[in-house]
Amino acid sequence: MRTALWPDTDDEHRAEIAAYFANDSTDIEKTYLAEVDGEIIGFIELNIRNFAEGSRQSTVPYVEAWYITPAHQGNGYGRQLMHQAEAWARSLGFNELASDTEIDNTRSIAMHKHLGFSETERVVCFLKKLNDA
Repeated sequence: MRTALWPDTDDEHRAEIAAYFANDSTDIEKTYLAEVDGEIIGFIELNIRNFAEGSRQSTVPYVEAWYITPAHQGNGYGRQLMHQAEAWARSLGFNELASDTEIDNTRSIAMHKHLGFSETERVVCFLKKLNDA
């Protein structure tokens, strides 16, 4: 499912999942799964970040990944996962939850707004690899 969510990424998903289960992940603090009739149909991955656009808090719980299989979208499973994420953040004493999506992912943007998120900023990010030459 992570590959379906991020099809253009190198498939490092197995290593990231293994690090999570070994309690050695820097990217995933908490994961919740959506299950229907014994089949996993979605997931949400959460982390605590040191920064989130629009927040003035020193640390912020962050939705790193949120996915429901296409056959199960539109049935409230994504909403249930997000509510679980909110409950997790509150249980840790936080009063904010941050997230992001690709700038052209209109469905995700609409869903975030529908669930009460406010858009804080739009950016195009860059990274240049510097060689030790």
